[in-house]
Amino acid sequence: MQLIDDLIDQVSLFQEDQKIIIHKYRDDNFQQRENATFLMLCRNSELIDVLETIQSVQDRYNNKFNYDYTFLNDKPFDNEFIYLVSSFIPFGSINFGSIPEDHWRVPDFINRNKLLANLNQSNDTMLYGDSLSYRQMCRFYSGFFYKHELVNQYQYYWRLEPGIKIFCDIDYDVFKFMKENDKLYGFTLTMFEYERTIPTLWKNFQEYLKLHYNKQSQQLLKLVTNPISNTYNLCHFWTNFEIAKLSIYQNSEYENYFKFLDSKGGFFYERWGDAPIHSLGVSIVVEEPHQLHWFGDIGYYHQPYVQCPLKNQVFINNKCSCNPDDDFSFTDLSCTSHFLNVINGIEDNSV
Repeated sequence: MQLIDDLIDQVSLFQEDQKIIIHKYRDDNFQQRENATFLMLCRNSELIDVLETIQSVQDRYNNKFNYDYTFLNDKPFDNEFIYLVSSFIPFGSINFGSIPEDHWRVPDFINRNKLLANLNQSNDTMLYGDSLSYRQMCRFYSGFFYKHELVNQYQYYWRLEPGIKIFCDIDYDVFKFMKENDKLYGFTLTMFEYERTIPTLWKNFQEYLKLHYNKQSQQLLKLVTNPISNTYNLCHFWTNFEIAKLSIYQNSEYENYFKFLDSKGGFFYERWGDAPIHSLGVSIVVEEPHQLHWFGDIGYYHQPYVQCPLKNQVFINNKCSCNPDDDFSFTDLSCTSHFLNVINGIEDNSV
């Protein structure tokens, strides 16, 4: 562990079997920050893409605010990964953790033969269709990430992915914005799900609602419902970017919702993504439309899509380096206009 030992002069280090925490001392008032972290699920082999993400986030935002980072992996992080990632982050706590086996492995109730058959059938018909690890990742992000001990110590998280880019300066504290404005879930890009990945999801979601959903207000169900056919409109938040309060998952309502869907086996027998699972969950857990927020001023890229501010003054003030002509937000493949109409209380029959 010599590389990590070389950091001891500037940090305090805590190490257990499944976690390493490196704390780099801040020279300002830690109490001014919200209890929040960046969160990334990644692997040792993705080191360069991870460094690219960190550099982008630091340059555009976090060099001003020095929030913590939390990195999770289904395998232990190696020495080189920990050392190089830590060298890119000047202040704050940097958490490295392994995912508990029972949060990652295929659960015992899944029929292995049925799973294998679906993996083979999906090989050429859908993106990541033959990837077991992708399905494990989607299930983990749907029902377990917020339980991890390195994550549940925080109130807010900003989800990152290896290789993403931030194209605009962010000069305000997004976590303070969330808290002060009673926001629970923030997003950038939205889109339609591939229907062949979720053939039974809506049916099972409707079954759950009939058995367990008894709220008077059902306004946010409009996010995900086709008003004409009363079926899933396939809209979802693209969850590789989320800024959210962890309490939307850490409650019995979301837990019961996830366990019900998980028991149907769709993460493995089909290829349910965490994006529709989160989006359907938000539609029943979040109480009010104003508690959702579109971060349209950030300038975000995750291959192959870009969210780029279209207002000239925002583009100039935030020193954005994306091309507004590439913005995905209001294309025919995006649900952003529909989501904003629901959030703003505008009658919308577009999906």
